[in-house]
Amino acid sequence: MVLSLATFVKTKRKEAELTQQEFADKAGVALTVVRKIEQGKENLSMAKVNQVLMMFGHKLAPVKHKEIEL
Repeated sequence: MVLSLATFVKTKRKEAELTQQEFADKAGVALTVVRKIEQGKENLSMAKVNQVLMMFGHKLAPVKHKEIEL
């Protein structure tokens, strides 16, 4: 099963028992960045998304579309 970026970040943040503000502070990004990611907004800075994903030991990487189960 493949999770959307929004679902992945929200689930991991909740597992860490962090509010959006606490998570933003720890990730070093603005609260609006976390909110936009969790809302599934598409116009995001890749650098900021990577900052957030690094909190979970991940980063953006290309994946062949046909490899993603939709």
